[in-house]
Amino acid sequence: MAPKWRELADKLAERIRSGEYAAGQRLPHIRELVEAGEGSKSTVHAAYKALEAKGLVTSSRGHGTVVRPQQPLKRLGITRYDKAKWRDGDEVAFIADRVASGQTYKRGEQTQTVARTIASEVVAAGLGVPEGSEVYERARLVKEGGQPTHSLTSYYRPEHVEGTRLVDPTPGPAGRGGGFRVLYDAGYEIDHMREELKARTASPEETAQLRLAPGEWVVELHRTTYMADGTVVEFAIGVHAATRFAWTYEFQVPDSARKETP
Repeated sequence: MAPKWRELADKLAERIRSGEYAAGQRLPHIRELVEAGEGSKSTVHAAYKALEAKGLVTSSRGHGTVVRPQQPLKRLGITRYDKAKWRDGDEVAFIADRVASGQTYKRGEQTQTVARTIASEVVAAGLGVPEGSEVYERARLVKEGGQPTHSLTSYYRPEHVEGTRLVDPTPGPAGRGGGFRVLYDAGYEIDHMREELKARTASPEETAQLRLAPGEWVVELHRTTYMADGTVVEFAIGVHAATRFAWTYEFQVPDSARKETP
C-alpha cells in the first residue's frame, strides 16, 4: 500500500493535469488540506515536495505552492537532425528541440554513462550484428529545469567509436556537434534514419528515473542511423515522458506516382 503522502500527491497531480488546478493557481495551504482530512501536516508537506520534484509546482515564501505552466517541449522531427546544426555548428539534436521550444540548455542537464556491453536481441537486430556481440552503450538522462524529460541510450559497433569522444564517460554532450559530429569526424557521415514510436505505461524503473506518477505513459523511440551505403552507425532507444513532449514533424510530401518525362 502506498504511503498517505504519495496517495495525496497522486490525487493532486491528477487535478493539475486535468486542469482543475490551472497554471499559476495556488494550491490550498497545508492547514486547509489538514482540516479537510487529507492527512497530517507532515503528510501534506511531503506531498507538496513530491509535486515540486516532478516539476508540477513551485513553492516560495509568501506565494505558497503554485502550479507551474505545463508547456510541453517541442520534439522536432526531421529538422532536429539538420547537418548544418551539428556538422557546421555546435547544436546537438535535443538542444535544437530546446531552441524551438524557447528554452535554453544549461550545463549539467544531460548526464551519461558509457560502458562496453553485450548486445541484446533488440540491440543486435538494430545494429545488424550477431546477438551477444560486444557493443558500446552510451546512456543519457536529459533534464529541463531540473526535471527529467527523457532518457536516450545509443549503441555503437566498437570499430566505429573506439578512441573517440563517444566512449568518454565525461557527463554532458559529446563535445561540439554531439555524437553525429564525432561519427562524421571519424569518417562515418550519417545519411538517413528510421524512427519507430510506440506508447506504453512506464516500468517501475522508468517511473523512478523520470519522476512519473504511477501508471503514467511514456513514448518509446527506436532510432536507426545509416550511412549512404546502408551501414548502421547508431541504434538508439529513447524513453520520453509522454506528457512532457509535443512531437512536431514537417516534411516534403512524396509523390511516387509522378514521373519525369525524358
